[in-house]
Parts: sequence; structure tokens; C-alpha cells
Amino acid sequence: MTMTELYSTEEFERKYTYAGSDLGARWKKEKTAFRLWAPTAKSVKVNLYKAGDPGVEDRISQIEMKSAVAGTWTAEVEGDQNGVYYTYTVELEEGVRETCDPYARTTGVNGHRAMILDLRSTDPEGWAEDRDPNAGKNITDAIIYELHVRDLSVDPSSGIQQKGKFLGVIEENTATPEGVPTGLSHIKSMGITHLHLLPSYDYGSVDEAHPEREQFNWGYDPVNYNVPEGSYSTDPFHGEVRVKEMKQMIQGLHKHGISVILDVVYNHVYDGETFCFNRIVPEYFSRTHDGHYSNGSGCGNDTASERSMVRKYIVDSVNYWADEYHIDGFRFDLVGLIDCETINAIVDTVHETHPNVIFYGEGWTMPTDLTKEGVALCTQRNARLTPGFSFFSDTVRDALKGTVFVDDAPGFVSGLPGQEAVLEQCFLGQPAWCPNPSQTVNYASCHDNMALFDRIVLSTPKASRADQIRMNNLAAAFYMTAQGVPFFQAGEEMLRSKPLPGGGFDENSYKSPDSINSIKWADLRKEEYRQVCRYYRGLIAFRKAHPLLRQMVSDTVNATVTPVSGLDANVLAFRLAGDAEPGREIFIAFNANPTAAVVQLPAGKWDVCADGETAGNTVIGTAVGAIPVEPISAVILVKEEKKAEMKADNSRKIALGALAAAAAGGILAALLGRKKK
Repeated sequence: MTMTELYSTEEFERKYTYAGSDLGARWKKEKTAFRLWAPTAKSVKVNLYKAGDPGVEDRISQIEMKSAVAGTWTAEVEGDQNGVYYTYTVELEEGVRETCDPYARTTGVNGHRAMILDLRSTDPEGWAEDRDPNAGKNITDAIIYELHVRDLSVDPSSGIQQKGKFLGVIEENTATPEGVPTGLSHIKSMGITHLHLLPSYDYGSVDEAHPEREQFNWGYDPVNYNVPEGSYSTDPFHGEVRVKEMKQMIQGLHKHGISVILDVVYNHVYDGETFCFNRIVPEYFSRTHDGHYSNGSGCGNDTASERSMVRKYIVDSVNYWADEYHIDGFRFDLVGLIDCETINAIVDTVHETHPNVIFYGEGWTMPTDLTKEGVALCTQRNARLTPGFSFFSDTVRDALKGTVFVDDAPGFVSGLPGQEAVLEQCFLGQPAWCPNPSQTVNYASCHDNMALFDRIVLSTPKASRADQIRMNNLAAAFYMTAQGVPFFQAGEEMLRSKPLPGGGFDENSYKSPDSINSIKWADLRKEEYRQVCRYYRGLIAFRKAHPLLRQMVSDTVNATVTPVSGLDANVLAFRLAGDAEPGREIFIAFNANPTAAVVQLPAGKWDVCADGETAGNTVIGTAVGAIPVEPISAVILVKEEKKAEMKADNSRKIALGALAAAAAGGILAALLGRKKK
């Protein structure tokens, strides 16, 4: 039996699973305690350094660690060590290795040396009172806006001073040279509830030592999971700065009513060979087969989450972000490579102290070399096994704009026929794989693949720009009103585009320059871009005003949302009425045809709240009997007649009650006499 096979045996896990909460360096003013899990090590030492730069030879001391329970090693250093950097030197059969601490709370430049840190010294003023501003709401109440920290601010038109930094995300009252709001001001105006930040932990593809260089990466290449990314701080050389500034950003977003979601990548690491956990316990963190790393992720390695100490590490890490940084949600990259038991442990433990935290991810099914038998992976098809976890719906994405695997393939909004049945199920929050609408994240674009508008332009070369914009808005109208959780990429609301210099569009801009990835705030000088922004803003406002659009359970949806039958091809319509909004009905129709469609309405007078150009909670017209749905557009109507009838009926009951009371008081005759006069 090889060592990697031994790692996953019951005997190994029974002997070497450590359940304590003190792994890493635990600072106290009088001393710092270290504990490292290294069951295969012959000896371990702690190295203390003055600086966090591995190129500086400034070791203060080296301390022998003692073998302890369950494969751990411990040591203590007396005195206040706050700000001192450290590494571990581990002696193995394979040789002697110096490496960072997997449980590092912060590091020096580029993440090579961990730093001992008094975490409370990094808290902004008022941090103890900081709370999730959307606490108490359901996941279906969330409206999620996906953003890369650098993209928001780096364009010259942003008007933001701290370009590419955590602090740039919370700069207030920024604007283009023409005075159009940008950055945080723009995000607030959209009305979103949750800001999803692309990976913001310490990742490996950007050199923090040279922030003056133009360097870009999405960040899906983890190096230190529990450490903020140094290139987003104003000083990557001093480990406390990145911690302070990330907390400031989160507190600032909370102050403005915006919850924060962290994009996490536990399914693989930047480099399996050099990842600190694997250097300490060779190949333990990763799945291997016949001496090679499993590569279902396509990134060179897959995480062996089914092993007990990998599971513990991931669970501890997510809980740390929720506890220490007040993170309100987690988006898991390629979560289909992580096992269901680990995901359920994460959800359950986080919810013990943070019941409002939301969880979702990419539940794609991918091949991987599991190290144990009988492991269920957290994929869409296993959604019933992880009821507290939601999944991106590629079903609605591909039906709306076309399959992502063919660059110019059309979807419903761009003229592809035959999508009515699948989109009907998506509108109900019930694509084939999804048990309840609380588990489907509905979207048309994210950082991956082409931006929505680019895809529409590529798949409709003969369409007018006006029609292409209508297609964009039609897609938004659908996923913003469907049951489930709406999600959109930053800039989609202003027709975000990533054109390549030689023609075409960048579908995988993970390391493309700022000229492609930055949000082009200058576009908002043009009315067509501002109009699309207003449309998205109106859809968001409408969704937030109507609980009927935000139901959690399929049984409730089936009782309150009725698909309309007998419509033209490429037309969908739905009637919504139920206890979520007593006395109110909503009617929504979608027409993907290049010609208008006439849709019959239920009886009564209906207020029009959205059409192809305008959306919101303001009535823009009325309709009775039938309504024409403009080409490539949606229409949203609300009827309050039942509510009015209820008010009238209640008024009648109140009046009769008053008369009865008056009669009982012996003054009915006087009242009647007064009425005659």
C-alpha cells in the first residue's frame, strides 16, 4: 500500500485526525502557541523572522517542536510576538522542507512567510458592532452582483483613487469626469443586496512585490486560503495591512446595506507540489492516481476533500472567514469536485453562529480520482443531498443566450425556437436537477465565458443594435423575475463588452489586461447605456417589492404560479397569486419574436409596470382583456382589484359594526336623523 492510499484508510484517520481548534499560530501578549499537523514528519522546527520577504536573510531563531496528539507538533514562544514572521521546517523521508503554515492568518509579500498577528489590532473602529445588513432574509431575497476588485476601479474613467485596491471598492461619491456616478455609488444605486467578490484570498499568479506592474488574474489559483490577497492592499510587505483593509472594505459595504460574498476555490490549488499542506504531508491534500495528480479541475490538481484533515481544513477555513471577516456568503468554484459531507459540514457549522450566511457554487459534474469508495460529490444531480447549498443554473443560462460550448449559438432571446418548455421549468425555479427554487442561481452571464452582450452580438450578426439591446434586457427580465436567486456580472447592466484588439470577443479573460477587463465607466456618457442601467435598476426594484417572485419551496410555487397555455411559439407567460401577497396578482409575459405578440389577460384591470424599455414599481399604463407584447421584450403587470374588494368589504364590516355599537348605545335614531338632514 502506498502512503497516499494509507492516508484514506480508517486506521490512519482514526489515529491521526485532530479535532482541536488551535492549529496555526495563536497569539497572546505573553506568548504565542504553535500547532502543526504533520503525522509523517520525523521532526519539525519553527523559524522566526523579522521580515516577510523570503529574499531577506533575517532569521531571529529556530525552535524545536514537540510531537503531540494525533500527528500534531507543538511549540511556544514567550513574549509578545505580534508582527513576527515564521515558517516551519519539516524533516520527512523525502527530505527537509521549509514552508508556510497552512493555517496562516496573514503573510508577508507573495505569501511565503506567515505572520504572527494580534487579530484584534486589525479591527476597524466599530468592528464588534458590524453586522450583515440583510440578516433575516431568505437566499431568494438576494440579488447578487459579481465583481472583480480590480475591475471596479482601475479604468481611468472610474474617478477612484485607490485603483485596484480593497479600499477602492468603498470610496464614496466617485464619478466620471462628466459627473456620472461610478464604483460604490453606482452599485448602491442599482439596489443589489449582495456583492460577490471574485477570489480575494492570497493567490499565486500576481507578483505582490511589484504592484506598479500591470498584472491581472481572476485569482482562481489559491496559495494561502486564510490570507487576503496582498495586491489588493496598499502595502503587501506588512502582513497586518491586508487584513485591516479587507475588514475596512467589508465594514464599508455593510454600512451601505450591501452584504459580502467571498468566492472560494477549495477544489484545487495553484501548484500541487509547492502548496504548503502538501509540502508538510506529501500529496495528502490532493487526489492522486498512479503517481499523478488528478485533474478534473483542469488546473493541475484536485483537492481530496474526503480525507478527514482536508475536510477539517476546509470547514475551519470557511468558518474563519465568517467569524473573523464577517463574510455573509460563499461562492464555491467547481464545487462538484468537493464531497457532499464536507459541504454539509460547512453549512451546518457556519449556520450555528451565522444563520444568515448563504452558500452556492458551480455544481458541474467532472471526472476526478476519489481516494475513497462511496463518496457523493456536490453536483447539481446531488442537490437533494445538500439542501442548504445552491447551484448555478446552466440550464437557464444556456436556454436564454445559447450553449456556452458554441460561441455563436443563439438562445431564446436571440431567436432560437423550442426553448419554451425548459424555460417554463426555470421560471418556476424547477430545472430538472433542482428540488426547490432556493437551490437555483439564475443568471445569463458571469466572469466565465463571454459577456452577455458580446454573446448576443456574436450570435445575431444581422440584428440591429437596438434589437440586440432588447435581447439583453429580455434575458435580464427573465432571470430577475424567475423563482430562485438572481445573479449578474458587474457591468452587464451597462452592456459590458470585452472586445479583442484583432476582432471578436474575449471569452476567457482570466489573465487579460485591464484594457479588456476593466469596467468602462465612460460608456455611461451615452444614453443607450444609461437606459439599460435604468431598466436593470427597475427590475431589481420590482423584484424586491414582490415576495411572490422570491418563494423558497417548489410546492408553494406550484400552488401560486401558473404557466399560461395556448401562446404563440417563442412566447411565455405566467400568472402569480398567493398568500405571499394577499389581494394582489402579477402577470408576466416574454416575447422573443421579432414581431409583437398579443397575450390574453385574466379578467380585471391591470397596471403595467414594465415593458421593453421601462421597468420598476411605477405604473406606466393599464390594460384590460389583452395586451400586445412588443417584439423581443417582456411585460410585467400587477392587479390590485382583489385588494380593493377586500378593503371595500372590510369598510362595510366596520360600518355595520359601528352602527350596531351605536344602536346598543341608544343613539341610532339620532344618527339616522342627522343623516336625513
